[in-house]
Amino acid sequence: MSVALGLDVGERRIGVARSDAWGLLATPLTTIMRASDRVAVAAIAQLVEAEGATHLVVGLPLGEDGTMTEQAHRVHAFGRKLQALPEVAVVFWNERYSTVTAGERLRENQTLRAGQPRRRGLPYRPPPSRYRREQARRREDAAAAAVILQEYLDQQRPEGPPAGESNGGPAGTIPIRGPLTTQGS
Repeated sequence: MSVALGLDVGERRIGVARSDAWGLLATPLTTIMRASDRVAVAAIAQLVEAEGATHLVVGLPLGEDGTMTEQAHRVHAFGRKLQALPEVAVVFWNERYSTVTAGERLRENQTLRAGQPRRRGLPYRPPPSRYRREQARRREDAAAAAVILQEYLDQQRPEGPPAGESNGGPAGTIPIRGPLTTQGS
């Protein structure tokens, strides 16, 4: 598989994630401010060209029962505009709970770093400014795009060992059976 870009399309922002060339791992890339559809499509076209993407995976916010919601219709209409981009396939993917999952992962990561000493020894951290809140929303949108893209990549991965591998190891290796012990134990 080649590079794919994942999109979490919102009314104000579009989170963007990128896959690796092997289609195994999705990582947050950036967030596009959505001033207008024309400007957003042009920005995505630039990213497609810069990243060498061949697929756009657009998160579609379907309802609990799998039906198209009002927002899903708006995202689908935006996705149809993306289909005009040359040499890139547009795929719609159910994005249910992607923003919630991304937010949980970001907070979990923040909690892991919370054990580090505070900068400059400040015992109190003031509430975040408007700028910091916007930056946090942008990180969350890009992380949500990564969740959408990772779910898509996981579904595209074929079952069984990769080509050239058998018995769980690279070609020419002997699988280890039984407990593994080391000297001096």
